[in-house]
Amino acid sequence: MLDERKVKLMTKLALYEETYGKEDFKISSYYRKDYASLHVIYAFLSVSVGYVCLVALLLLAGVEDIMSNMSNGLILFLFLIILAGYVGVVIVYCGIASHIYNEKHKKARKRVKKYNHNLIQLLKMYEKEKR
Repeated sequence: MLDERKVKLMTKLALYEETYGKEDFKISSYYRKDYASLHVIYAFLSVSVGYVCLVALLLLAGVEDIMSNMSNGLILFLFLIILAGYVGVVIVYCGIASHIYNEKHKKARKRVKKYNHNLIQLLKMYEKEKR
């Protein structure tokens, strides 16, 4: 005879495995700090490449104006603005990435714990049935 509670629990477990399960198991295999740090490094690299491309594009677009007014003071001023912008963008972007991936790990870990709890409940039901 089918036990309705077991069927509901197995359905819940199967639904979780199909929706969040695969990604959550990968995420929760890391420590939270390691997971967030890895993604912050990826974010740092991607924002660095993007910023360099943006600055190169803007410099190429305004190279005629820069060359006509070229002086050491102007070059130093542009360099400092570009550097300050880079540092600001990197700090903000990496801070946001750190927060997002820490939260993502917490939520995934919470869902995996609930999944494990449900598996234990199902195992207990099977053991009770064997007796």
